[in-house]
Amino acid sequence: MNPVYEKLMKCYESVRAKTGFVPKAALILGSGLGNYGERIRVETIVDYHEIAGFPVSTVPGHAGRFLFGYVGETPVVCMQGRVHYYEGYDMADVVLPVRLMKRMGAEILFLTNAAGGIRQGMHAGDLMLITGQIASFVPSPLRGPNIDELGVRFPDMSQIYDKDLQRTARAAALKTGVDLYEGTYLQLPGPQFETPQEITMCRTLGADAVGMSTACEAVAAKHMGMKVMGISCISNMASGISPVPLTHEEVQETADRTAPRFEALVTEILTNIGG
Repeated sequence: MNPVYEKLMKCYESVRAKTGFVPKAALILGSGLGNYGERIRVETIVDYHEIAGFPVSTVPGHAGRFLFGYVGETPVVCMQGRVHYYEGYDMADVVLPVRLMKRMGAEILFLTNAAGGIRQGMHAGDLMLITGQIASFVPSPLRGPNIDELGVRFPDMSQIYDKDLQRTARAAALKTGVDLYEGTYLQLPGPQFETPQEITMCRTLGADAVGMSTACEAVAAKHMGMKVMGISCISNMASGISPVPLTHEEVQETADRTAPRFEALVTEILTNIGG
């Protein structure tokens, strides 16, 4: 058996020994949404440390646990804390949680993150619906022998972010009164913030926001046939656009300030996903 798949199935068996909950949507909480669990009718909590071989986040503000429960009538599994490539994990481990949530039954992956704003006119605290993505200098999570149990060798990526889910997000933004930009997200490896020259490159490539997660997770999910949507919290303006040095504290502070609007939008989307 492929060792990546074998590890995935061991994690699955470990979770299933603790809960039989079957989610419809999988939600990955980025910086600033760590308290979103308070909006979920939680049925079960599984700490990452309780799952054999599961990667554990080392980033401040990432709790490191799965929440199983309901948003409205929609059954969800929520990741409070993701792992990043820059933490030193193999890419297969970075996307293992996405694959695991699909194995649990999730049909939809809802990605959130904190990102640096590149597009002119955006400001720290804005929200951006991700309509496309670029993975730059980040290895593909599909590298190596294909795992046929998960998906085909050469999956189509012409439309990673689902059009119907984008329509749901726009309707939710109107209902909640949240201004929602739309654009392309670019993932770089990190963990250092980008240089002004790298931001110029990102803008030339067509990026509207930049971060250190998300694109690899979206590819893994699409490979498995999940419907994908994503929203970025613009936590800071990128290097060369912002006149001040960037810090993680600034990112966290802006994300925390934006959290009430972001949480209201996420709740409305997840409620509508459930029909």
